[in-house]
Amino acid sequence: MLDGKVAVVTGAGRGLGRAYARALAASGAAVVVNDLDPGVAQETVTSITDAGGRAVAEAGAVGTADVADALVERAVREFGRLDAMVTNAGALRDRTLRKTTDDDFDLVVGSHLRGTFTCGRAAAARFREQGGGGRLILVGSPAGQRASFGQTAYSASKGAIVAMMRTWAVEHAKIGVTVNAILPTALTRMVATIPGLGELVEAVDRGEPVPPEVRRTGLGTPDDAAPVVVWLASEASAHVTGQAIAVGGDRIALWTHPEEVAERLCDGGWSPEAVATEFAQAPLQDFTQALPAAATGGTR
Repeated sequence: MLDGKVAVVTGAGRGLGRAYARALAASGAAVVVNDLDPGVAQETVTSITDAGGRAVAEAGAVGTADVADALVERAVREFGRLDAMVTNAGALRDRTLRKTTDDDFDLVVGSHLRGTFTCGRAAAARFREQGGGGRLILVGSPAGQRASFGQTAYSASKGAIVAMMRTWAVEHAKIGVTVNAILPTALTRMVATIPGLGELVEAVDRGEPVPPEVRRTGLGTPDDAAPVVVWLASEASAHVTGQAIAVGGDRIALWTHPEEVAERLCDGGWSPEAVATEFAQAPLQDFTQALPAAATGGTR
């Protein structure tokens, strides 16, 4: 499906990123594997090359323009071109607002949001230069689309990434570059601190299968999310852009674009009293129904 294609995957040393890189390579793409840790990046590369694929490691912490440019330059130097950029890298700090420090916020936003911005910009410049279109595959999260207790910085970053994706999709349509976001859910080390998931993550690490009832809720292994990335990197998805696609376990779903759900007009403008009267009788979204069970309590 991806013979002759070249992809960069950030944060590909472990977890979901490693699954994306391995799946892209298994489908025929040459892959530049990025990670902050050179050792785990090379482990991913070795697993790809041992299986007959093509890959090289390029270590570095995403966020700066220098690292983003180096990733694109490595793809071109090693494999002659770039066809897909998968922006997966990012850090997590599992803390509520009152416990989130400036450093926590800067680390998470810098790695996820700024890392996506710089890598997306560098890849788009290369796509424009070489012609023939390209694929920007951004990694969002359900945490950026709804309440996620203890995830101030992460939710802010992931919500912004999806918003940025929609803008980039419009900006790059003329040059044949599609821009989409995946919203993966998987039993990885990153979610092990969420109440109720730690034991499942340990079981997956031991090689145990994910129970069917858990898979049906959208939680599985990282490999379950990888096929969507492969499809988005292929020519088969050329008609798809500006979409947020959730994937995990046995489940795939498409998120809506934000839209207004109600409108009211008041001749001459609104007074505080008129607003209060309107909201007293207007149907409002039941916020509590959107909360996951783990979000209804806790002191993180």
